[in-house]
Amino acid sequence: MTNIAKLSIGVAGALGPERIARIAAAVEAAGFHGIWVNDTPGADSLAALAAAAASTESLVLGTGVVPVDRRPAAQIAAEAAELPQHRLVLGIGSGGTRTGILAVMRGAIADLKRDTDARVMLGALGPKMRRLAATDADGPLLSWLTPQAAAAQAAEAHGADPDAHVALYVRAALDPAAVERLTTEAARYASYPNYAANFARLGFGADQTVVTPGDAAERVAAYRSAVDEVVLRAITPGEDDHDYLRFIEQAAALL
Repeated sequence: MTNIAKLSIGVAGALGPERIARIAAAVEAAGFHGIWVNDTPGADSLAALAAAAASTESLVLGTGVVPVDRRPAAQIAAEAAELPQHRLVLGIGSGGTRTGILAVMRGAIADLKRDTDARVMLGALGPKMRRLAATDADGPLLSWLTPQAAAAQAAEAHGADPDAHVALYVRAALDPAAVERLTTEAARYASYPNYAANFARLGFGADQTVVTPGDAAERVAAYRSAVDEVVLRAITPGEDDHDYLRFIEQAAALL
């Protein structure tokens, strides 16, 4: 790839709509492309994005990702109806689905494409899911990859559909005080069977896929050369607004 990827910020839905609205305003003011909000049990990414939409004007608003086993496509479409569709990216994932996963996700993509005007992206690890993301959705939402692996998977997606948009979540600690939390986050994901299997298949560990204070400029540049959009998932020393505003300030220096 010759283009430099867009740079966005990712946060956890657990921060809540009010705080995410304030963070989103800062993300937009700093010049980032978008804000992506993780959807977790008890934390509604769509409600958070509604608040973010009200505090911003042009910032792209993404969910990363909504599991369709917990919230079916029809429910996602209904709850997303009031969001600005031209700014919205509905990232979806299979969650705890265990049987017929490709068929389930193909159906969810089709339903969201029919019932919303938002872009639809698919959280994808394995090659079949990544291909489905490129051919049926607007592209894959990747995570936990080295720059080299990200470039290879982006080329694969663009080979399936040249217009596919390849986004990549990258866990990033830009403050030395946040490195311990980053290490814990990487170890947690490495313990999940599906991620452990994927790391084994790809031949690297979770700790090789992150950004730390000492290598931030070099690593972010490498990632931005690999995909179409890099989402810096903020790992901060604490959970105060100040921690996130400081992360945004530090990340803005990498734009």
